[in-house]
Amino acid sequence: MAERSTINTGPESSDSLKYSQEIGSPDDKPERDGRSLVTTNHDVIRQWAEARGATPATVSGTEHEDRAGVLRFDFGDDSDRLEHIEWDDWFRTFDERGLNFIYQETKSDGSQSNFFQLENPNREDA
Repeated sequence: MAERSTINTGPESSDSLKYSQEIGSPDDKPERDGRSLVTTNHDVIRQWAEARGATPATVSGTEHEDRAGVLRFDFGDDSDRLEHIEWDDWFRTFDERGLNFIYQETKSDGSQSNFFQLENPNREDA
């Protein structure tokens, strides 16, 4: 049985979080095209990124001591601001910060979506 994720909530939870469908495992599917989704499940996040050719990354210059800084995905846009990191580092930082992964699988027209947002419901400046 797949491990279920637990969505992080707090005083700064966004409206996006309130209206998103929770995805707890890779077996869960969106109710419809264009649906906003939310998860903390590492397998779901990794599969989503890999399906889009995205690499885990951090924004250069935002590191904190030996920890990754602002988390992003590199979709191959040749941005020199992004520094690739290992999945383990990306997920350790994601978990330590209590983030939610808000995303879309598809746009409302059914085409693949690259939309995602990382939200920390306990901090305004996530």
